[in-house]
Amino acid sequence: MGRAQGASHSPPSLCDGRFCFLVRPRIKTMRYIADIVNADKMSGRSRKYKIIFSPQKFYACEMVLEEEGVFGDVTCDEWSFYLLPLDEDIISMELPEFFRDYFLEGDHRWINSVARALQLLNSLYGPFGKAYGIGRCAKMSYELWRDLEEESEADGQGRKPEIGNVFLMDRDTDYVTALCSQVVYEGLVDDTFRIKCGSVDFGPDVTSSDKSIKVLLNAQDKVFSQIRNEHFSSVFGFLSQKSRNLQAQYDRRRGMDIKQMKNFVSQELKGLKQEHRLLSLHIGACESIMKKKTKQDFQEMIKAEHSLLEGFDIRESTSFIEEHIDRQVSPIESLRLMCLLSITENGLIPKDYRSLKTQYLQSYGPEHLLTFHNLKRIGLLTEQSAGETLTAVESKVSKLVTDRAAGKITDAFNSLARKSNFRAISKKLGLIPRVDGEYDLKMPRDMAYVFSGAYVPLSCKIIEQVTLGRGWVGLGLVGPTDNPAWDSQRVILAVFLGGCTFSEIAALRFLGKERGCKFIFLTTAITNSARMMEAMIEAKA
Repeated sequence: MGRAQGASHSPPSLCDGRFCFLVRPRIKTMRYIADIVNADKMSGRSRKYKIIFSPQKFYACEMVLEEEGVFGDVTCDEWSFYLLPLDEDIISMELPEFFRDYFLEGDHRWINSVARALQLLNSLYGPFGKAYGIGRCAKMSYELWRDLEEESEADGQGRKPEIGNVFLMDRDTDYVTALCSQVVYEGLVDDTFRIKCGSVDFGPDVTSSDKSIKVLLNAQDKVFSQIRNEHFSSVFGFLSQKSRNLQAQYDRRRGMDIKQMKNFVSQELKGLKQEHRLLSLHIGACESIMKKKTKQDFQEMIKAEHSLLEGFDIRESTSFIEEHIDRQVSPIESLRLMCLLSITENGLIPKDYRSLKTQYLQSYGPEHLLTFHNLKRIGLLTEQSAGETLTAVESKVSKLVTDRAAGKITDAFNSLARKSNFRAISKKLGLIPRVDGEYDLKMPRDMAYVFSGAYVPLSCKIIEQVTLGRGWVGLGLVGPTDNPAWDSQRVILAVFLGGCTFSEIAALRFLGKERGCKFIFLTTAITNSARMMEAMIEAKA
């Protein structure tokens, strides 16, 4: 290969006689490649083309190439690259399309990739202990994974297990957490600047220069690793203290003799300069976040979200959402707030649904009609049917939460979104903490700190129930496997199908510290509320 070049909508500038495309199996990408091949044919160029699909090849892609008349001109291959380590404890499959493909379109093609990723981890670090799962996707992934394990029984036999229990969670079992505004530092950086594949582009407003800088955000960044899981209100204080400590280390030079100075320059100075550079970037990022959030009335938005979660002042929160739409603050944010209202209230009453929908279409354009259709279909933004009450749902959930003998996925409780049991579940599991006085965000006592003490992420709370030995609280046990050694029980694999937020990661890291265990995260992609809403939007405004 001569050199690698990122694909874009403009034709590639390479003059080589060979093209190698390393791509995801997407229809849009196939049309792009077909355009390049056909353009070369038209201009009389003769080249060899190879397409490498990762993680697997789909028949639909070959059909598109055939329709475009280029299938005979290209050779196709597969690269089974399922897992991308983003950090010491985060592994991503980098499949952002998984959420829309499976939960909206009902497309099961990525289930095989998930099962093979689990098989790969099991062969390297297994055999795993018990596997717990909630949701249809979790069930299918588990069953296919077990089938693959049976076919390759020899792999991993006799090895000392390094991972204990495995939790598989469908994203649609907990939409609420993904829809809430993130307030831990890493989550805010993702919401504001978009973290992609573990790195972020900080623009001139952060770097205080005319250049943008790409920064890798992981445990190797000494500054970031200490603030990533902190509530944003604690971050400035830490950075200020860190700045003073660095200055004190620099000031030590003044009393040094030549030998000490030589050692300082050769051993410490480079590390101090690197730390100083990172500190400046994170201070700049904090200032930029503060400016943007102040413009967006962030505190008022958080207050409205907390009211929705707690079930208080719903009328007032609805008025806030209407004002947000009328002021045309952001189409994505308006949609997010409407979805949060819908899920926490078991759907909108018909009058409110029609009113909010009309106002939204008038503010942001009628092309969003299809977006409302998608949101309704996936269960994010629904309308209450006549005579629907929560009583039947509450009794059903009550049974589920107390029935510990459940041995299979309960399809009736497949999705919190489709028949919102949020109030009942919230009450049963204590998702809204009862706090006397003000919640201490600097010294948090539970996972609720990731949402300013107002809400414990449901997905994390369910995992906590099992780690406390209370079983899967009737929410559905996928199936047990062999019992591993006790040491491996301290390492838990949390698998999020449809995306995982940095708030959930921070909450489970906190739980791990409290319980003396470590969580490893496997997700189809890192997500947040904006990415979820964008996946539902048909018209790119």
